[in-house]
Amino acid sequence: MNVRRDVFVLLLVLLSTASTPVFAGWNPHEEERARQTIRLFQKTDPTLQVFFDKAHGYAVFPDVYKGGILLLGGARGKGYVYEQERLIGRSSITQINVGPQLGGQAFAEIVFFRSKSDLEDFKKGNYELSAQASAIVVTAGVATKSEYSDGVAIFALPKSGLMAEASVGGQKFSFEPYYD
Repeated sequence: MNVRRDVFVLLLVLLSTASTPVFAGWNPHEEERARQTIRLFQKTDPTLQVFFDKAHGYAVFPDVYKGGILLLGGARGKGYVYEQERLIGRSSITQINVGPQLGGQAFAEIVFFRSKSDLEDFKKGNYELSAQASAIVVTAGVATKSEYSDGVAIFALPKSGLMAEASVGGQKFSFEPYYD
């Protein structure tokens, strides 16, 4: 385990969570990364298509970076929000964890919103998911056994790293509408 890299990842995550999200402008390359992430989720588990078809909207986070050391950790990422498969804005995800943890990892995440009102709650900004709302790790066929909880379904796809933890924390999201 590369402790130096893990400490760097943790410091990067903690520094990024201390600031508010800043988007300098619309970046078409980032939007394409969101589309690539959607395709990767669909390829990894084709049964996820039912969520894409039936959800009123979803938020796609191509890269979320998570790190922790000793009793403190966090995660940070940015992504795009879709309503009825139409891009409507950007979002950021921030997570603070308290409890024993060590390591760092990167993953992609998609949050599905079952109804219009569930998405509207998210679009108000400062949306939070409790510690009980946990992401389901995507593997083939996992979506057939998954359901919404309080109007959301969360799926994560690990990319790299290793993290051991027994921590508690929730996720907080921002939303910035896209005006075309």
